[in-house]
Amino acid sequence: MIPVPTAETRTAVTDRAGVVVNYRTGATVVLTGGALDEWLSAVRQTNAPEPVTVTSPGASWGTHETAARLEARDAPPWAWRVAALACVALTLAVRQTGRSERRFGRLVRLAKVGDALPPAGTAHARTAVRSVRWAARAIPARVACLEESTAASLLLAAGGRGKAWRHGVAADPIRLHAWISDEHGRPVEEPGHTDDYTPINTSNPSGAEPR
Repeated sequence: MIPVPTAETRTAVTDRAGVVVNYRTGATVVLTGGALDEWLSAVRQTNAPEPVTVTSPGASWGTHETAARLEARDAPPWAWRVAALACVALTLAVRQTGRSERRFGRLVRLAKVGDALPPAGTAHARTAVRSVRWAARAIPARVACLEESTAASLLLAAGGRGKAWRHGVAADPIRLHAWISDEHGRPVEEPGHTDDYTPINTSNPSGAEPR
């Protein structure tokens, strides 16, 4: 069933298909052919965000894998560790509290609490991500990229910094990922192939990615 465009849906158009993500429910649909044409036409007639074009970096043939969570390289300062533990715990509590079909949307809203704050510098963002990864190892629960990036964004917001959260789509094969970026829009503490992902939802209210 083709979804209905809303302000909470985002569309990524690749060379071969369209990917529609509902940021309220987390529902993701891949559309092709006439179904994609019908969807794009419906988007143009609503207040849904404009589709984003995703350029394929070339077929990976299954050679690239994105880890659910990368390990921290160095132990962060103690103050950061304590704050990160609180942010990870809050993120997991928000994930588990309420209707399961709205879990994704709750995490997205939490990840964007720093929308109105100044952007995070590279060093600041790097320390936040490393701190969250350290804290995640101490908590016996699933902490994948969405939970990790949400907790890191929350940690940055607690320190007066924001506009760091990103969620995007990559093609060939189609896959989704969430991460933290610095003030220049560069992924922080991520493998190089994170650049394969095109952001389709960010905590930057302007919607523009600085480069």
